[in-house]
Amino acid sequence: MSLNKHNHESDIDNANLIEKNKPYSQRDISQAMQEATRMLDIINTPEDKLTQTDRNWVSANVADNFAHHVNKGFLQYRKSVTETSDFALTDWWGQGSILRDIQGREYIDMLGGFGLYTYGIRHPKIVAAAKAQMDRSPQYSQEMLDPLRGQLARVIAHLTPGDLQYGFFANSGTEAVDGAMKLAKLYTGRRGFISTTGGFHGKSLGALSLLGKSVYREPVMPLLGGVRHVPYGDADAVEQLLRIADSVGSMDVAAVVVEPVQGEAGAVVPPDDYWPRLREICTKYDVLLIADEVQTGFGRTGKIFGVDHWNVAPDIICFGKALGGGVVPMSGFFSNAKVWSVMEPNPFMHTTTTGGNPLACAAALAAIQVMLEEDLPKQAEEKGAYLIEKINRLVEKYPNILKQVRGKGLLLALVFHDSDVGYQVVSGLFKRHVLTAGTLNNASVVRIEPALNIPYELLDEMLVRLEATLEEVASQLNTSSTT
Repeated sequence: MSLNKHNHESDIDNANLIEKNKPYSQRDISQAMQEATRMLDIINTPEDKLTQTDRNWVSANVADNFAHHVNKGFLQYRKSVTETSDFALTDWWGQGSILRDIQGREYIDMLGGFGLYTYGIRHPKIVAAAKAQMDRSPQYSQEMLDPLRGQLARVIAHLTPGDLQYGFFANSGTEAVDGAMKLAKLYTGRRGFISTTGGFHGKSLGALSLLGKSVYREPVMPLLGGVRHVPYGDADAVEQLLRIADSVGSMDVAAVVVEPVQGEAGAVVPPDDYWPRLREICTKYDVLLIADEVQTGFGRTGKIFGVDHWNVAPDIICFGKALGGGVVPMSGFFSNAKVWSVMEPNPFMHTTTTGGNPLACAAALAAIQVMLEEDLPKQAEEKGAYLIEKINRLVEKYPNILKQVRGKGLLLALVFHDSDVGYQVVSGLFKRHVLTAGTLNNASVVRIEPALNIPYELLDEMLVRLEATLEEVASQLNTSSTT
């Protein structure tokens, strides 16, 4: 199925705003200065002072820039290009759960930046903290002790389950998972891991070795050795692998790495005994249990952390996405004092220049404050239940289109009978100015992952537009079946 339903090249030609016949890869210092200055002038212009010429220049150039300087492959998968009739949709302005492109087109954000906008777009308290720290020092000297990093680590030690106490901050979720894997290998002296089919842990080479989808793994094989995959939700499969390895004297498993709720597989919730059994099994075989909370952490599923649904404390926990408050990239991994002790003889064993910088830590501290003040986990729990009830009525009304709604809190998934229908629904919602998307590991699933503080009025409006979309798709399917 081709998703490229829109010719972005014709839009660019029609706009007549891009300098023609300019080579895309020739060194030109003056051109670089000129183009940087043009965009900075636009950035520094108040929104209500931007001219239509400036707006058109940004819109006309964005697809061309992606095609020639980022990755042209993205353009055929982005509805912002394939489903617009004039200028490509541009990320430009947002507040709360509303996104507005540079041409003024507004969308209800039900995607939440794949979990990045847990607190909404530009939450004023988080932005204020980042701005205040920016005026003081955005980065650290690398020699003096940074008080914000230490304080954030202390706060997170109070938030996390069990006796997790020490942590390391980075910039992205995949870095957090890589760091957790490295820590597990250092502590156990083993090289192997058990992961799950359908699992998503990042795309750097370490985390990619855990990922449970062949399309991302096969082109770059071989990955890390000693990684085994078992079905998600099947604790017996984990125990069988460990029992066999133990019985034949080949135990080489450092850790079991699992998401509390699988995100990219489509908000897959495991059986209620799954996480308690994983804890019991890992303890029995002296293997570490790593909870990948990059997408589920900080309230997303209706608890502060996903593992809190089952009162389980992992040995290592990873987080990202929401940690930086949707303002500054931020991630981290934490462990207990016993496991962390292997990092102390040589504290330079695992370092980063920019991870845990003061700007990111200020945003993270403010994000945690907002989460607790607004009780965002409770909001996620209640709004998730509200949406599931409403969408289940649509499942009953359109059973040939919508198969199921599942998930926890506001990590939800609409499950369709096939990927073509799922795409039609996503496209229909986009045309009705609702932003959502499929998941990376399951093409027949569409995620619903808005800000946890999204108003009920916007949820209701989304539901109205969803029903209108389902009605349109049903009509199209009926028409095609009779012709």
